Amino acid sequence: MVRKYAIVVAVLALALGSSALAQESRSEISVQGTGFFTKDTTGQGTTQRSTDSGGLLVGYRYHFTRWLAAEGVYGYGRNSQQFFTTAGLSRVQANVHQATGGFVFSLPAPARFRIHPYVLAEGGALVFDPTGNAFGSVTGAQSQTVGVFAYGGGADFPLFNHVSLRAEYRGLVYNAPDFGIKALDTNTITHTAQPSAGIVFRF
Repeated sequence: MVRKYAIVVAVLALALGSSALAQESRSEISVQGTGFFTKDTTGQGTTQRSTDSGGLLVGYRYHFTRWLAAEGVYGYGRNSQQFFTTAGLSRVQANVHQATGGFVFSLPAPARFRIHPYVLAEGGALVFDPTGNAFGSVTGAQSQTVGVFAYGGGADFPLFNHVSLRAEYRGLVYNAPDFGIKALDTNTITHTAQPSAGIVFRF
């Protein structure tokens, strides 16, 4: 009889465990407002400076375990690249599209703090697409795609059962764009700081 009850309890525990796993929120979508602050670079007689701007990040994250998740992110912004050469100042206004994917690692934190910190490492591409603005365009400027490495971290602050606030910092490392114009090529690697804040929906 004892053995029979033990089997029944084990089956019930397995069923409840499977049910809890099925109800666990593994997916999330985030929407964040962001800043875009790029370091000045100098090379080959040219100094390149980017205007500071804002933008938008939209992401999807899937949690494999409590500590590991995969993430895909799309970002959009617009800024102007200013090139100071011996010939004078050239300016190219461009839409900046960001697409990255990689892994997110959750960090332990005391439950009483109601905070869920994490770090991330991702790879992808930045697309600089000239707007053709007459006051911010160089003849011959072309759309350019450059590889990017993204690193950073942040924290989620739960509001409700499936809704959180998110504060995040992403650092982007990539080759400075030249829009296909050799005279504007600094041949340098630059860095963009991208702080952001927004909301997360889990399901």
